[in-house]
Amino acid sequence: MSDNIPFELQQLIINKLPVEPLIRFRSVCKAWKSLIDSPDFILNHIKQQQQQHLLVRYQDVLNLELKYVSIADNDDDTDTFPKHKVFVTLPQLVVNMGNHYTTVDSSHGLFCLFSKTVFSKTDRKAVIWNPSIRKAVDVLLPDMADDEIEWYRTVLGFGVCRETKDPKIVQIKIDTDIDMEDAVPWQVEVFTLSTGVWRSAYSGNVPSKFVRFSTGEQVVVGGVVYWLASGLASDRVDGGHGCDNLIVSFDLTSEEVGEVKLPGRLAHTHVTLSLFKLRESLVVIEGGLEDYKLVYHVWRMEDGVPKLFEKLFTIGGHSPDGSMVSVRGFRMTGEALVDLRAHPGFVRTLAAYEPYSNSIKNLGISERHISVYSYTETLLLL
Repeated sequence: MSDNIPFELQQLIINKLPVEPLIRFRSVCKAWKSLIDSPDFILNHIKQQQQQHLLVRYQDVLNLELKYVSIADNDDDTDTFPKHKVFVTLPQLVVNMGNHYTTVDSSHGLFCLFSKTVFSKTDRKAVIWNPSIRKAVDVLLPDMADDEIEWYRTVLGFGVCRETKDPKIVQIKIDTDIDMEDAVPWQVEVFTLSTGVWRSAYSGNVPSKFVRFSTGEQVVVGGVVYWLASGLASDRVDGGHGCDNLIVSFDLTSEEVGEVKLPGRLAHTHVTLSLFKLRESLVVIEGGLEDYKLVYHVWRMEDGVPKLFEKLFTIGGHSPDGSMVSVRGFRMTGEALVDLRAHPGFVRTLAAYEPYSNSIKNLGISERHISVYSYTETLLLL
């Protein structure tokens, strides 16, 4: 770039570029490297990035190796989607985890991977990974008590604070096997990457002490982490007994634990529920049988208002060729991303499902155990 162009104008131009050329431009000159590496530039660059990508994780059908491919998700490019697929190179920290890890979630372009060894309860770690710049850092998780083994007792959460853009990991522990008189408060611990330490973040405003997390899977929307859970049915209007479905939340800014109450249909149902993110909204998928057919009802939480859910559409549980359908995520267009599985068989095919025309488009990925995560490019961790 010409020296005749003021550096302030160079900065404005560079700030609008994608991550890949920015990494190369750090080698052009010291001034550009200093600019791109600066915290202010990294934070401003996040605000400029609107292009969403899909990170598809799957297990190779031949060697069972976990692999990743990134797909550009352009919302005005429905007819030719996906045009751009790029295989993602894993950093060594992720490679060292082998196949024994779970992807917690993505937030602001960062992913959190959780490794739990079966031989040692004290050697638990998480890896925060930025696939755009191929960098990762590992975090040692606090020790668990001797009796805390299952996911429903200890759940992990991950997200980037909206205000500070600081990555955080939260670990919540609840003892669900104790008598009510002996109940102890929730144990909530938070790790902030900028400080590199764990600290207690107990909040007095927690849901019922007798909450059981459903799977440990989470969704981050608007700076808040959400998990599906169940709790004592203390306020059921139908007089029923047992547990009600609910959503536990954790605000990454205030570090307050909260509860999102579901409408009666979802709170009292015995069918399978799952959480996803559709654009910038939290959605609950209600899966069950209707007229002996599998269907998925998609409900969206309106404007972050608890208990105010709108039913968007319904997805059939079987494709026209008879394959079983499982929802894996959503595109920016609102199309559902599903995997199709012929019965019997382990191979699944990733497809885009248009909910109003019921059309299904094969995306050219047929492997095992497909998962999909949406993300935007970022320079965080640089």
